[in-house]
Amino acid sequence: MGEYFRLAVDALRTNRLRSILTIAGIFVAVTTIIIILTCIESLNNYVETEFSEIGSSTIYINKFPWVITDNFFEYRNRPAIKLREYEALKEDNTYTRFVSPLAVYERQISYKNEVVDGVSIIGVNRHYAEIGGISADHGRWFTEHEVDSRRYVCVLGASVVEALFRNADPLGKRIKIDGFPYRVIGVLEKRGTSFGFDQDRQIIVPYTAMRNFAYSWRGIQVAMLPERPEDAEAMKEEARGILRTVRKVRPGDKDNFAINQQDMLLDFYKQATGGLYLVLLVIAGVSLVVGGIGIMNIMLVSVTERTKEIGIRKAVGATRKSILRQILSETLLISSIGGILGMIAGVLVGWLILNWAFSLSAQVTPSIVLVGYGFSALVGLVSGMYPAYRAANLHPIEALRYE
Repeated sequence: MGEYFRLAVDALRTNRLRSILTIAGIFVAVTTIIIILTCIESLNNYVETEFSEIGSSTIYINKFPWVITDNFFEYRNRPAIKLREYEALKEDNTYTRFVSPLAVYERQISYKNEVVDGVSIIGVNRHYAEIGGISADHGRWFTEHEVDSRRYVCVLGASVVEALFRNADPLGKRIKIDGFPYRVIGVLEKRGTSFGFDQDRQIIVPYTAMRNFAYSWRGIQVAMLPERPEDAEAMKEEARGILRTVRKVRPGDKDNFAINQQDMLLDFYKQATGGLYLVLLVIAGVSLVVGGIGIMNIMLVSVTERTKEIGIRKAVGATRKSILRQILSETLLISSIGGILGMIAGVLVGWLILNWAFSLSAQVTPSIVLVGYGFSALVGLVSGMYPAYRAANLHPIEALRYE
């Protein structure tokens, strides 16, 4: 094998420009494949990480489903979820560990001379910390007594703290939400941005203390966490039965509410992107095939140019197998060089695209690298088979006569 490798290197050196152009075809194809696979892996990881914050077993009861693929107006005409539904789900449940209302309004907030518009004010009960997987990084969460007695207390997101208080400690201070005073009792742990939404630009208050600015309660959501993850489906069906009873939905009629879960978003994402990813991979595969055709073409030219050399080798004892291995070694060397360079370039370009352009963490797994190199080696092997077969079957007498 060492001898075959030296012969392959000598052949590439003899025709440097031709070899470089052939390697470039494989290089471009492998680079494209690595970039596409890196982007797909990184985006999938990002989406799954973001959706995991919802909780795989947590359900959210809304007026609208999270994914609407049919008639929007059918959902728009549904009655909003009200506090009576929350009360019913809270009282009549078997599989639920925690239930919380979830009311969201955008309001103006202020502290002294600092004013911030468009802050999300979220009204929940004391159990939402467990349901939503959030906690106070500084200070505390509100208690059940504070919820029942409608205390004007709040827990601030990190972005709100920065906007209103700069570097000062907000605990114990009173801010105004739509003109009503609320005492700060805690600061949420920093959560960052999710799908372009600043999760730290929010204030959480007891839902009972929202009535001063929530007016007629245009509608809420209800969040539910099961006792055990395996109870999620039973909890969902039980909640559906309770809601149909409370809303007086007749047997055979469709639900006039939506029960949403994390897997709905993941399934929609996979359906929406699966076809696109397949198209991108097919395009990358076509470029790899074109590179393979280039290798085959160049090796056929090389075999034709070296017909006399092959005849001499066969005349002095070279077997068909040794000629076959010699030509295949050259094609594998060309594809391997192009594949290795393409993997390095693909990883670097993919990292730059994701980190600089989209601020995402690039996910380069060993499987991506192995796929990139494996495809290049396979193309080199397949592309070299016909030229190698043709060279191995040359008759030595006719090859020696060739001019």
